[in-house]
Amino acid sequence: MPTPVAEADAGGGVTLRAPAKLNLSLAVLARRADGFHEIESLMVPVSLADTLHVRRRAEPGVGLTVALGPALAGGSAAALARDIPTDGRNLVVRAAEALARDAGIATGLEIALEKHVPAQAGLGGGSSDAAATIMAASRLWNLDWPLERLAAIGGTIGSDVPWFFAGGPAIASGRGEHIEPVAGLPDLFAVIACPTVGLSTAAVYARCVPDPARRGDALRLAEALRTKDLSAAESFMTNALEPPARSLSPEIDRVLEALADSGGFAPRLTGSGSACFALAPTKGEAESVAASLEFLRDAGRVPCAAIFVVRLAAPAA
Repeated sequence: MPTPVAEADAGGGVTLRAPAKLNLSLAVLARRADGFHEIESLMVPVSLADTLHVRRRAEPGVGLTVALGPALAGGSAAALARDIPTDGRNLVVRAAEALARDAGIATGLEIALEKHVPAQAGLGGGSSDAAATIMAASRLWNLDWPLERLAAIGGTIGSDVPWFFAGGPAIASGRGEHIEPVAGLPDLFAVIACPTVGLSTAAVYARCVPDPARRGDALRLAEALRTKDLSAAESFMTNALEPPARSLSPEIDRVLEALADSGGFAPRLTGSGSACFALAPTKGEAESVAASLEFLRDAGRVPCAAIFVVRLAAPAA
């Protein structure tokens, strides 16, 4: 799915889709002097997405309401919403306020966020929402700014935010602000499985051991995928945050094992977790893996709050 494209709605506002992402690889190369980590990651957008409805209001400030989509609204999946704030702790509010400051805008925004992407899962939902908010606000405020300038503002909100302006698969490096688009990846599907417990990104990074030898793996993975050499691709699909995440949450071990037992290809953690995924060449194969995983969950053999079948780099619906 490309970067969310703003569309005018009937009320004079803008409606956008903000896609989740998967880290097909994630190398942590070093700890930087500024306290961040130097990373290198091949990231792809997927068809699972939040929806934002954004409108102008006369008074300054940002009003945010949050509604949960069906997959997050009930049962154990409700834990995946994890008390999403509606004040300045939410990246959506911070993104709108940052753009307003830079542009000298006095009017405010009303934003209705429909959450479909689980929180604290490594799927980038909050960062994607922030990028989409900046794009919507720039249109509503008639700012003719290049994407690079908007992405730089996003980078002040969170390290993953600039990547969502790439418009498709891309390698993120530095602390996440350097983006290199990647073309020619094959059409793939994935099964995403979310444990019942989320993880703190800071806690996972605190236990991570940098490995500079993984530099270049993201580019090598992209090339292996372009040539459809899945055997070679699997060897480069490493996530440096997976070992510390597994040490913090035993549920991740069980979910990864269940994905493998269900026939998923190369089960991995995405980002800092806790969501896990496995690839599949076709939608039918992904649905078969998901059905097997659902059986294991319903039998009480795997702690899984939600399961999604998604398309990688899918066009906006």
